[in-house]
Formats: sequence, structure tokens, C-alpha cells
Amino acid sequence: MAVRIRLRRTGKKKQAYFRLVAADSRSPRDGRFLEVLGDYRPIETPAKVELKEERVFYWLNQGAVPSQTVSSLFKQIGLTKKWELAKKGEDVSGVQLAKEIKEKKKKKRPKKKAKEVEKEQPKEKEAEKPSEEAKTKPEETK
Repeated sequence: MAVRIRLRRTGKKKQAYFRLVAADSRSPRDGRFLEVLGDYRPIETPAKVELKEERVFYWLNQGAVPSQTVSSLFKQIGLTKKWELAKKGEDVSGVQLAKEIKEKKKKKRPKKKAKEVEKEQPKEKEAEKPSEEAKTKPEETK
């Protein structure tokens, strides 16, 4: 049985709330699971994550594979670093996990200046008008 650590959706419509669960990889997203490992609340600002660290480490030791989203969450709160240090046998008692996930800044596109906008508009108008050559009929030769 291949075990995955993944998100299970709960909550109301448009108010998503997720539980981190250990589940058989063949079961559906909101279907049967083995154990609840924590909560993830993306709606709150900043987003909050609560985990049962001991149980997450247990399942990782058993060979459970986190989903792509869960592994991203683990990296953001620092669990991945703690797990790697624990595997090496180093002391991890001083490593604290973050309870909140900071929002990433959105990339802004530079605004167009008024001059650039004016330059673009005449080009569009020229493309719409037929050229002067097309207006004049070519002379017929006999």
C-alpha cells in the first residue's frame, strides 16, 4: 500500500479549509484516510498551518510520500529542513516550525506611459484604413 500525505478539503463553499492526512494513494481526495496529521487554513491572513510533528515524522519514516502541495507547505514552514537534519542524526530540538505562511508578493507589470499608448493607437487606425495605392485603380492596358 502506497501512502501519501495530502490535503483533504473540508469547509463551506468558497471557504476552503484543509486537513493534512495520511491516505492510501488509490483512495479519492475526500475519501478514506488513515490518520489526520494537521490542519491548513488558507483563507486566514496570513495562512495558518498546524501539524502533529511526531505523527508526520512517523509516516515519513514508514515511506509516505507528501503530495506536491504538501511538500511545498512543509518547505514554507521549515519541516523539510527539520526532517533532513533528523535523518542525519543531528539535534533538532532547537528548530522551530512556523505556524503561519507569509503571502508572496504579486508581480506587477509596468504601467504604460501616455506617450506609448498614443503611439500605439495611430498604428491601429492606419491598419484599419486601406492604403492610398489600394484606393486608386490601376490603369488598364490594351
